[in-house]
Amino acid sequence: MNRAALLASAVLLAACGTVDANDAQRAEEVTGNLPATGAEAASRPAQAPVETSPPNAPHQEPAFAGQTRAPGAEPTQVEVTAVVDGLDSAWALEFLPDGRMLVTEKAGIMRILPAGGGQGIEVTGVPEVDARGQGGLLDVALSPGFAEDRLIYFSFAEPREGGNGTTLARARLSEQGGTAALENVEILFRQMPTWQSTKHYGSRIVFTPDDKLFLTVGERSDPEPRVQSQWLDSHFGKVIRLNLDGSVPEDNPFVGQDGAMAEIWSYGHRNLQSATLDGQGRLWTVEHGPKGGDELNRPEPGKNYGWPVITYGVEYSGQPVGEGITAKEGMEQPVYYWDPVIAPSGMAYYDADLFPEWQGSMLIGGLATEGLVRLTLDGDRVASEERIDLGHRIRDVKVGPDGAIYAVTDQGNGQILRVAPDGRS
Repeated sequence: MNRAALLASAVLLAACGTVDANDAQRAEEVTGNLPATGAEAASRPAQAPVETSPPNAPHQEPAFAGQTRAPGAEPTQVEVTAVVDGLDSAWALEFLPDGRMLVTEKAGIMRILPAGGGQGIEVTGVPEVDARGQGGLLDVALSPGFAEDRLIYFSFAEPREGGNGTTLARARLSEQGGTAALENVEILFRQMPTWQSTKHYGSRIVFTPDDKLFLTVGERSDPEPRVQSQWLDSHFGKVIRLNLDGSVPEDNPFVGQDGAMAEIWSYGHRNLQSATLDGQGRLWTVEHGPKGGDELNRPEPGKNYGWPVITYGVEYSGQPVGEGITAKEGMEQPVYYWDPVIAPSGMAYYDADLFPEWQGSMLIGGLATEGLVRLTLDGDRVASEERIDLGHRIRDVKVGPDGAIYAVTDQGNGQILRVAPDGRS
């Protein structure tokens, strides 16, 4: 399917909600011509990057070859079908074991939708959320033992005395007589300190094979709180690691360290809205940068990823961030960065069969780029990049039971788009 046909198959771009300021940055979408596997891509001559727009920080240089503007991957011909519409600022999608879809909407609504699309039912019992700005009901994920325990985990912007913050909860999903409800809601984690802001909640939930979970939390955006990304006595700008009951794993890197919060796994992050595990069970994240500087990282225990001391990109005003430096001893470099931004949200590792050429790829939702960003890896480096234009801001990305990609759009009349190989759906 060519670009014109692809655009015709999707619904026209609708009005945007309030999101990160860097969502407004646009990246021109140009296809390249590299194969889709990292090893093959590394062995072929480099092709033109998909990104051709000038960077916001042209004076900044990558720390190593391929850290930004990787060669373009061979473009994939896809078929796009809207399987759900009428959603109100949807934020997250999770598939239930029977193929139905569990969806969150920012205003505090959780829905169960039929596998083939349709109206579905609302899940009652969701706690109060602060839906102003970028807040609201955010991520949702099934317990690793959902088939037996019916537990779901969800994150939300919690209204509190003196402000708000990212909160993680779990509850039993009960269904009876065509109705659904959350029962025995239990708070597992509260981001501290409480802060009065409507921005940068982060908020992706990822389970690990060893029965732990990661939760990403933002640094609340404003100049005063964002410096706390570097503080170990604050949850701002961190990756959090917990046991499934919300307790702290004994092998977390800062357990027993004076002045450090034991839940912290890694720090120095900005606003992490994309996270997933790779085929080896390792965590990967993508975080919103400032004006330029969205970052792909593989967060490791106890490491400092630099924000706001080092970063690619600049302030929205065009001024440097802090001292305007991109490297410093003791701070990690991103595996990859984008300038201009893609405005990342949602992320999936592809290991299904429907797109055999995509196996081992990372798929990232693009709010600014209005589609999917596909990265092929060669080891722990990006070998190539592809942009799949969907004509919509993408808030979440999941691999469905059928191997197709399901992309959640986040505008007022939101949709779930099914992306399959053209002619092989």
